[in-house]
Amino acid sequence: MITRQQIILPVVLIVGVISFGTIGYTILEGWDLFDSFYMTIITLTTVGYMEVHPLSKVGRLFTTFLILSGVGAMLYSLSVGARVVLEGEIRDILGRRKLSKKIEKLENHYIICGYGRMGRIICREMIQHGAPFVIVEKTPEVFAGIEKDFLSLQGDSTQDTVLKEAGIEKASGLISVLSTDADNLYVVLSARGLNPKLRIVARASDEGAEQKLFRAGADHVVSPYFIGGLRIAHTILKPAVVDFIEFATRSGNIELQMEEIRVKETSHIINKALDECGIRKEMGIIIVAIKRVSGEMEFNPKSTSLIKRGDTLVAMGETIQLKALEELVGV
Repeated sequence: MITRQQIILPVVLIVGVISFGTIGYTILEGWDLFDSFYMTIITLTTVGYMEVHPLSKVGRLFTTFLILSGVGAMLYSLSVGARVVLEGEIRDILGRRKLSKKIEKLENHYIICGYGRMGRIICREMIQHGAPFVIVEKTPEVFAGIEKDFLSLQGDSTQDTVLKEAGIEKASGLISVLSTDADNLYVVLSARGLNPKLRIVARASDEGAEQKLFRAGADHVVSPYFIGGLRIAHTILKPAVVDFIEFATRSGNIELQMEEIRVKETSHIINKALDECGIRKEMGIIIVAIKRVSGEMEFNPKSTSLIKRGDTLVAMGETIQLKALEELVGV
């Protein structure tokens, strides 16, 4: 790898040799600075033009010394410059290939389109839950600020080729949080066409854009301004409720968490009631809701509610308890 010192040295050599030749011709031959500089340049570059003025014996000896020492310095400087350019290009090519290989190996990952303020928060949550993701960002300045540990692509996520490069055909979900509703609409249309089974969540700024995004193929549409307004109102009107929700859903909270746990096909608790499984009594976990395969949501299920194949349990409890529940529904 080329270091800063290795780059500075050739520059110093070139400036030093040119200055040495210019001053030498000025002193030894009595030429003005321009003629001395011109003679130095054509000598060092071995162009072979005629001498600016007739040279004395001392001037010819000086020219011979300048050729032997200066041409070597120039060639060395040019070789270092070529190495800087070539190594930089090779590094970029190898870096892109390495990134492409990493993305090609991903399966059931998430594609995040846009790395603005919302995109950063989403990425942090993904890391907290250990979910694999790829960021697609168009703006060079924003792309340069993405952390090096994140898998990211610079490109327009409204283009099919960019989404394919991000592995959309093998992805589990896509989140589009671009700055305009029109861009998010294009992303949803492209993504749904490339992967009909993909779970798509899109951001909407205007109220009228929500229905358009749903029609384009989005599974969920989130309006930050609407949600933010509700949250502020509820903080004033129902502060205890808001505090509880924040406490239960805050990332990294080891005391209480809310998670969704899908019942596996081979689970032994299928067709059993909640009280038979011992989830509430023995494990101390609260089942807030059960989402059925049909999409129906059963809130605050009874102890006699049956757990069916493919159900998703929305559970609340301590982290250790929730991990034990994941093991239970997977056996």
